[in-house]
Amino acid sequence: MARTPNYGFERRQREQTRAKKKADRQRVKQEKSDLRKGEPGADVQALADAEQESGTEQESGTEIAPPAALPE
Repeated sequence: MARTPNYGFERRQREQTRAKKKADRQRVKQEKSDLRKGEPGADVQALADAEQESGTEQESGTEIAPPAALPE
């Protein structure tokens, strides 16, 4: 039997996801701006972490297996 769709809940979930991504991008942009301006609140390590987070994110549970060893 098919499930009954809950359109309101699904829409709220999509909106929350979009808002979180937008806030993350804005935070990274602000940190880069602070670093360029030389403000003391900006940390180089925080910027590197933010760039790493905003880059290619991997979902939990999806791991990349190392290549199999080649016979010699």
